[in-house]
Amino acid sequence: MKVKALSTAGITIMLASAFVLPSCSKGDQQQRQLSAPEIATITLAPQEADLKTTFPATIKGKTDIDIRPQVTGFITKVHVDEGQRVRKGQVLFTLDQVQFNAAVDQARAAVNSAQTAVNTQQMTVDNKKALLDKNIISAYEYQLAVNSLDQAKAQLANAKAALVTAQKNLAYTTVTSPSDGVVGTIPNREGSLASPSSAQPLTTVSDNSQVYAYFSLTEKDLLNLAGEGNRSMEASIKAMPEVSLRLNDGTMYPLTGKVATVSGVIDNNTGSSSVRALFDNPNGVLRSGGTGQVIMPNPQESVIVIPQKATFELQDRRFVYVVNDSNKVVSTPITIEANNDGKTFVVTSGLKSGDRIAVEGVGTKLSDGAVITPVAPKEAAAPAAETAAPAAK
Repeated sequence: MKVKALSTAGITIMLASAFVLPSCSKGDQQQRQLSAPEIATITLAPQEADLKTTFPATIKGKTDIDIRPQVTGFITKVHVDEGQRVRKGQVLFTLDQVQFNAAVDQARAAVNSAQTAVNTQQMTVDNKKALLDKNIISAYEYQLAVNSLDQAKAQLANAKAALVTAQKNLAYTTVTSPSDGVVGTIPNREGSLASPSSAQPLTTVSDNSQVYAYFSLTEKDLLNLAGEGNRSMEASIKAMPEVSLRLNDGTMYPLTGKVATVSGVIDNNTGSSSVRALFDNPNGVLRSGGTGQVIMPNPQESVIVIPQKATFELQDRRFVYVVNDSNKVVSTPITIEANNDGKTFVVTSGLKSGDRIAVEGVGTKLSDGAVITPVAPKEAAAPAAETAAPAAK
C-alpha cells in the first residue's frame, strides 16, 4: 500500500513539473522581449547630399597701395587718421616745403637769366646779320654769333627743365592718395623724416570696395575641378558655384562671392595652388589683412547619408550599428567622406541601400549583439514628449 501511494505521488510531481517548466520558459521569452529597448532606426536609401568644403582664407583689399614719398623731407602735417576712408587725390601728408620752394625760386631765376641771355644774343645775331649783308664782317664772325645764340637757347632749355623738376619736387611734398580706399597704419607722425628709400611706407591705402579671399586647393582638388583633364581650368572656374565666406567671429558674410582666378603654379612645399575669390564689400565690413573661411558647395547625388550621431569611433575607425532581421545590432565599420556639414556623413563604403541602422543610443544604450525593438525616430520621440508633459505640470 505504501509503494502504491509513493508511486502515485511521484507521478503527480512529474506532471506538475511538466506544466511548470514550459510556463517558465514562455515567461522568460516574454520578459526578454519586454526588456528589449525601443531604439530609433532608419532604413538607408540613396539621396542627394548638399556638402560644403571649407578652406581657411586670408582677406586682402582689391588694391593695397603702399604710400611712399617721392622726395626726402620732414613730415609737417598728417591730414588723415588710421582707418579713415579717403578719395583718390585726397591729401594724406605734407612734407617740409621750405627747401623745395627755394629750389623753385632758384630754378625760376635761372630761367629768367637764361632767357635774358638768349634775348641779348639774339640782338647780337641780328646786328651781325646786317653787317654781313653789307660785307662789313665775314661769314665766320656771323656764324660765331649764331652759335652763341644756340648755346644760350640750350642753357635756357636746361633752366626750364630744372624749373619743372623743382616744381614737381615741390608738388611731391604734398602726398595724396592714388585711389579710393581706407587708410592703414600710420607709423610716422609730424617731425619724422620721410624718404623714398625708407623700408616702412608712410601708410597703406586699401581699396576694399571689393576684396579678395585667398585660399588654397590641393593638386587633387584641382584635378577634380578640371574633370580629370576633360575641360580647361578657365571653363571650370566659370562653372564653379558661388562661394560663401564665414568671418572670424563665426558669422556668415551676407554676400556671396565668385572664384576669380586659380594660380597656374603648385607650391612644391605645400602641394597646393593659390585660389582667389572676389567679394563685393559695399559697407566696408571686410578689411584687408582679415581672416575667415571660404565655403564652397560640393553637391553629390545618389549617395548614402547617415546622421553623425549614429556613428561612433573605435581605434581611429568609425562604426555604426546595423540592425539585422532578428533586431540584433551588429557593429559595422564604415568609411566616410572627409567633408561634411557638421550633422551628417556621406558613407563611401560599409553600408548599402536597404540597410537598417540605429540612430539612437549609440555610445550609451547599445552594445554589439544587443536585441532592440526598432521604432521610427518620430515614434521614439513621442513617448519621451508624453513623459515630459506630466512632469511639466
